[in-house]
Amino acid sequence: MIDEIRVTTRGPGFYEITDRVAASVPPRDGVLTLFVRHTSCSLVIQENADPDVQRDLMGWIDRLVPRADEPDMRWVRHRAEGPDDMPAHIKAAHLPVSLSIPVDGGRMCLGTWQGIYLWEHRDAPHDRRIALAFP
Repeated sequence: MIDEIRVTTRGPGFYEITDRVAASVPPRDGVLTLFVRHTSCSLVIQENADPDVQRDLMGWIDRLVPRADEPDMRWVRHRAEGPDDMPAHIKAAHLPVSLSIPVDGGRMCLGTWQGIYLWEHRDAPHDRRIALAFP
């Protein structure tokens, strides 16, 4: 079975999709695979209780890969869609674009404080598509 969910983003940040993904899980055992069909965002399983975790992760990734208009990034050539374009691709190249989650009796085996997120790396709003596969 392959399904798809769409996520509309409003700019950089974490967009929790845990409940939407859970609604697509069939009532049996297996492994759910998620795959984001874009090259400038990521999928992550992260803390879903304390928003400081997400803020700290955003700060970390932005220091690791600054915008292309920062002096340290003058080597970047790909700027077709603005100074956030190539940095978004670099972030997505270093972070997961797919996830595998065990399913037991139709329930994802996530930990108490874990949530599934689309991590948007672009400044502008985007409509993102995530494929869900459950053999």
